[in-house]
Formats: sequence, C-alpha cells, structure tokens
Amino acid sequence: MNKTVSINLGGFFFHIDEDAYQKLNRYFDAIRRSLSPDGKDEIMSDIENRIAELLSEKLKNDKQVVGNKEVDEIMAVMGQPEDYRIDEETTEQKSAYTASDFTYTKTKKFYRDSEKGMLGGVCAGLSHYFRIDPLWIRIIFIISLFVSFGTSLFIYILLWILIPKAITTTEKLEMTGEPINISNIEKKVKEEIDMITGKLQNVDYDKLGANAKSVGNGIGSVFSALFKGIAKAIGAIIAVISAVCLGGVIVMFISLLFSSSLNNTFWHKWINGFNYTETPMWVLGLAAFFALAIPLFMLFLLGLKILVDNLKPIGTITKVTLLFLWIISVAAVAYFGMSQAAEVNAEGKTVVKKQLSEISAAASDTLQIKFRYNNYYAKSFYEDTDFRFTQDSLGNDIIYSNKITFYVMKTDEASPYVQIEKIASGRSSSEARKRAEKIKYNFEFQGNTLILDNYLITDLNNKFRNQKVEVYLYLPEGMIFKCDESVKQYDDTDNSFFDLWWDSGEHFYQMEKAKVKCLDCPPDEYNSDGEIPEVPEMPEIPELPEDVHINAGGNGKIHISDENVNVHVSVDSISVRSKKRN
Repeated sequence: MNKTVSINLGGFFFHIDEDAYQKLNRYFDAIRRSLSPDGKDEIMSDIENRIAELLSEKLKNDKQVVGNKEVDEIMAVMGQPEDYRIDEETTEQKSAYTASDFTYTKTKKFYRDSEKGMLGGVCAGLSHYFRIDPLWIRIIFIISLFVSFGTSLFIYILLWILIPKAITTTEKLEMTGEPINISNIEKKVKEEIDMITGKLQNVDYDKLGANAKSVGNGIGSVFSALFKGIAKAIGAIIAVISAVCLGGVIVMFISLLFSSSLNNTFWHKWINGFNYTETPMWVLGLAAFFALAIPLFMLFLLGLKILVDNLKPIGTITKVTLLFLWIISVAAVAYFGMSQAAEVNAEGKTVVKKQLSEISAAASDTLQIKFRYNNYYAKSFYEDTDFRFTQDSLGNDIIYSNKITFYVMKTDEASPYVQIEKIASGRSSSEARKRAEKIKYNFEFQGNTLILDNYLITDLNNKFRNQKVEVYLYLPEGMIFKCDESVKQYDDTDNSFFDLWWDSGEHFYQMEKAKVKCLDCPPDEYNSDGEIPEVPEMPEIPELPEDVHINAGGNGKIHISDENVNVHVSVDSISVRSKKRN
C-alpha cells in the first residue's frame, strides 16, 4: 500500500504517489540547479505551470492519483536538465529522454502577438501560425480593404476581440509552434529579461523624475486615455458600417447603370411600370446615388478621423463641391418623389350598365352567378394577386390583376341589371378616367347565368395606377339567385346585408326588402336573442342484434347493415336500402 501526497502545482491540486512525488521533487531540484541565477524564479514558475497543464490533461478526474508513469511521461516531454546547454548565442540539443510508451506531438495555436503587432497583433499572430512574414499579411489586409468595401476591417476587429493574446511563456511557445520544454522555456524567459533590461537601460531617468512630479496630471491622463479608447471604438464602428453601406450603394448604382437599358432584366418591367414621369433611369439612379453616397462617404471620413489622429483633411474645394452635388441630388430626388405622388393624386372611373332583361323576379328560372379565370394567366380561382407584370399570348407586355370586387345591391326596377365600374388613378380626374377606359374587363350573360371575369388587364405603357374593377349586381325584391363557389372569393358586400362566407355554392338566396335571405341554409347556431339554444335530450339507443354491423368510414360517413337492410349515414343525408326485393 503506497502513501499519497496532496500538492499545489501551478495553481492546481493533485494527489500524487509518494514515490512519484519524490521523483518529481528531484526533477525540480535538478532543473533549479541547472539554471543560471538570472530569471531563475520566472523560469521555474513557467516550468511548473506547464507541468501542471500536462498533468491536468492526463488525469481523467480529480480523484486519480499521479504515479510514476505520468511523471515519466512529463519528463519525456519536458526533457532532462543535463540534456540542454543554453548560452547567449546558440542552443544545441545533445540528447533527449523519451519514454517507451509516449510520443510528444508538437502543437500550434493561434494567438495575437502584441509584442510584434502594430495594432492588435492579429496580423503578427497569423504570420506565426502560417509561417509567413507579417509584412505580406499586412499588405494582403490593406488590399482587401478596397476589394471587400471595408468588410475585412470588420473581420480584423472581430478577430481582435475573439482571439486571445499570448501572455504566458507557454502561450508564446504554442503560438510559434515550438516544443514546450525546459530549454525553450528558459530561452524564452531569458529573451524577455534581456528585452526588459534593454528598455530599462534606455530610460531617460531625468525625464522620468520630472514626470514623477506631476502625479495628479497622470490620473487625468488615464481618464483621457480611457475616453480616447472609447472614442476610437465608436470611430471604428462608424467607419466599418459606413464603408459597408457605401460599397453596397456603389454596387447597386453600377448594376443599375449597366442594366437600365436592357429589356431582359427582371426589374425593367417594374421600373417602367412605376416610372410615371418617364425620367431616364440613369438620371434617377445618379441622383439617388449622390444623395446616399456623399453622406456615407463623410461618415466614413469621420470614423477615420476619430481613429487616426494625424489624418489629412480633405480640401475646402472638395467639401464645397460635394455639398453642392448633394443639395442638387436631394432636390432632384424630392422633385421626382413629389411628381410620382402627383401622378396618383386623383381617381377616375368609367361605368358600363347592362340590363338582364331575360330574368325577372316573377320568372321561374333562378339567376346563376359565377366567376371564370383565364387559364393562360392562372390555373385556379385561388391564384390571387394584386398585380403583376407579364405578357399576353401575343407577347405584349401587360399588367395583370385580380383586383375585382363584387357587390349585391337592391334596386326598385322591375328587372335586374349589372353595373361594371373601371377605376384608375391619375394626375387629374379626367386623366384618370382616360386611363380607366383602357382597362380590359369582360363579362357575359348566357341564358340565366351571369359570367364574370376574375381578372383585368391593361397595357404596360399605362403604368400601374391602382387599376381595379368593381362589379355591382342590382336585384329587385323577390329575385331568387344562386352563387357559384367562386363568387365568395370576390364578394365584398356588407355581411349584414348578404353573407357568402360559409357558402359552398349550393344554397339559394332571395332578395327581400331589407336584406338577402338564404332559402335553404341550416338554422343559425345561435337564436335571435344571441343565446345558445338547449340541446334536446338524445333518445336511448336500443341494443343492436348480433348480426348488425357498424362501420365508420372517412368523410363523416357511417355504414350500418344486417341481412335485410343497408343504412348509410353521412353529414348531409341518410339513405336506407332494402337488400331483399318484394
């Protein structure tokens, strides 16, 4: 039975076998004796931290005890002190201790190198990771600023925030991909000591003594530096966002400039359909570009000025020119917007009235109403759209729309009639009326059936001016009519007067004095007082004979049968059929 010892190594607690503890203790003593006095404590601290990290990686849980095997593997990674000789100029590895069942693998991690970095150390860290001179990384980054319209700057800031800085000796060795052993740790610590010593030797102590007299001013400098850092962060955000937006505006303007004259682009029809003033698109695009790009460019310069203290400002002539261009562009955009709004300021309509003289309230035939669709533009009544730009069967550019509304009205005349109102917008009522006349909408009356189109079309040259068609069906009192299922897709009659919402195209209606009445609709779910009527008590169901079979099928149907009778019960009907003939 072996004794165990609890030790604190590099801030970690370990349970270690007594024999392994003695071996590890002798190992530390040997390392300490092999080190020179300069920086011995710092080197030993880094070595202990590294050994603690390796032990933590090898132990599966906190209760596992460190044995001789783990210590041997650690010594294989770190090496023996007598195997290394380090002087000021060269470091030569003479031999290496290896365990028979352990192999060390070099690892490399991505850290920011703040010592060799110019800003945040991101480029220097990338140069270590990919073994490239940091100068090339910085050149690539500067070029990408222009190619990606500032996106690479956002990526740099993101890496600056997310990638940790190499602080400890272990992290610095991992950053360069060097083995983390006694030799490299000692070498790295001595390099840092030499660097610090060199800086101390170059210190101007007279100047330092003079600065020490102004401690109070130093506190103010700290707060000034803090606010300056916050300002630079805000400047970076302004510069990045404005650069990205400016790049997007430039790309959109170039795309519009080269494709505005092409008739096969997807937005050409939209531009023609809404450009009421007939202004060339390149003129509109140029005005919108300067109205947006100039403020974004000035914001970008503002962000750079916050980031860079000695940024050279743009000249007065340039500022005045940009301001002049921006004012003209904003005025042009405003004028275009007001002209566009004026083109849909008024509404006009044309009215077509047709008597349905073949049908009267006293006639025995029922008036049938239905809508039809054109299978060239749609495949069902449910393909509803306010408008779309398309072509007809002859290849002409047209505007297609399903903005058709249907109303049932009452008339005092003896015979029913239908009134078609075509409506459009324009600069004036007379101009809007002329545009409404160009709407193509058809309907017909065959026998006792009124057939209405569910769409309208007009030429693309008429522009989209809120074209729509309203159909009014005037019926005298006592008139009986029936609506096809398609009618409820376009019916907009006041529901208190005529409601088709739950109609499946099977019910008959009659025009009464105050409203339309359904002649064969089921009773309302609620009575006239708005209360739910009492449900009558269900009669007791007698026990069925053994030879009776009940099958429940889909669509709400039940089949009951015995040797004499078939009974079919559905939601809508009940049928009884005898199996035996008399």
